[in-house]
Amino acid sequence: MMDYEIVIGLEVHCQLLTQTKIFCGCSTDFGNPPNHNTCPVCTGMPGALPVLNRKVVDFAIRAGLATGCEITRNSVFARKNYFYPDLPKGYQISQFELPICLAGHLDIEVEGGVKRIGITRIHMEEDAGKLVHPEYSGGVSYVDYNRACVPLLEIVSEPDMRSSAEAVAYLKALREIMVYLGITDGNMEEGSFRCDANISLRRWGAPHFGIRAELKNMNSFRNVQRAIDYEVERQRDILDGGGQVVQETRLWNVERGVTMPMRGKEEAHDYRYFPDPDLLPVVIEEAWIAGIRAGLPELPAAKRRRFAAAYGLSEADIEVLTAERAMADFFEAAVGFFPQPKPVANWIMAELLKFINEDKITIEKCPITPEGLARLLRLIEDGAISGKIAKQVFARMYAEADNDPLRLVEEEGLGQISDSAELAKLVDELVAANQDKVAEYRAGKVKMFGFFVGQVMKKTGGQANPQMVNELLKERIG
Repeated sequence: MMDYEIVIGLEVHCQLLTQTKIFCGCSTDFGNPPNHNTCPVCTGMPGALPVLNRKVVDFAIRAGLATGCEITRNSVFARKNYFYPDLPKGYQISQFELPICLAGHLDIEVEGGVKRIGITRIHMEEDAGKLVHPEYSGGVSYVDYNRACVPLLEIVSEPDMRSSAEAVAYLKALREIMVYLGITDGNMEEGSFRCDANISLRRWGAPHFGIRAELKNMNSFRNVQRAIDYEVERQRDILDGGGQVVQETRLWNVERGVTMPMRGKEEAHDYRYFPDPDLLPVVIEEAWIAGIRAGLPELPAAKRRRFAAAYGLSEADIEVLTAERAMADFFEAAVGFFPQPKPVANWIMAELLKFINEDKITIEKCPITPEGLARLLRLIEDGAISGKIAKQVFARMYAEADNDPLRLVEEEGLGQISDSAELAKLVDELVAANQDKVAEYRAGKVKMFGFFVGQVMKKTGGQANPQMVNELLKERIG
């Protein structure tokens, strides 16, 4: 049994899906040439003044409402002073004493139960630029300011998590909600959703937290879990050896699987926060909040409960179908056209996901529409095509962005063979030619029945009506 209680709090940086930056009109597009998306404001030129992007405030309110926060009626931007080459102004515009959201929470699933994690605050801020260290530069580093001034929400939790598993569960739930809200793409590889973790240990029952270390900028669930687990062990070894943990900021080294010192941990007074004189306080009236509240989508937890009650699907099916809001919308639209939830769910999870995952596209860009999928399922239900043929038709629908499966079936002559005389003749020929296998079947080798079904399907290119084939075979070989 571990002698210490693990204490974890997370600070999540969530990049917002605005077209332009938080204080200027520059594009937020990812992947443009270095310093392409820049102007005097986001590169900190003297005399250039910031103008707040209203969409950022909308998104912050939306995030706060979805996580049970109080939306403050007056919030203030502050200057957070520190000096890095990727921060051209020498300060970051953030919020400090008066953030836009306070005192929220998020419920996570832990070991079969539910645990509530407090959210201390959500505040708006700008991102910094990025240092680039190309191998060809001979030791010279460059700065790319495309990311400077891109809008972020920083979501700060209470130190309520007690294991790396809880931290990951919190992160996953938070990311899912933010993506559902449509305020971020949640792309962790591109840094749109990344977190810092504050970790400390204390003896069980001790009244005060231990000294914490901060792990910076982790951008995958796996790395968060590995880094926290490593850091817990590191701090425990120090404490068991009679030492004292140093308050500092550390980096996670993925290759070596260790955390490494980065710098001494700053306190708020080190940043010399003060209200930004170039930006007015953000005053939010009740009608603004009410309008955003009215437009909130159904959130993941509520959607999962409704799916279970309305469609009778398994927990595993619901987990997949509600993982993304667009996926859930696709499913419900398809069920609207073909009101049989289980076949719709099966085709989305088995076929549609296979294609879009191979092409690495989102379901919004899938060429097959919910109505197209429903038409295909209707053909199967009507006996016009078999399930095997339906997969061929589905592949062509996807490749050609054609949502008329009936036309494709007619063009290719893929309609199901349901002519009893034609199928009976075929079955009789097979039985006559394979008397040894008939004997094996009648002797108890039941798998031989599948052999005959397979042979009929092979000879008809998968177009034989499987129900009729089964019935004919039972009549012939018993």
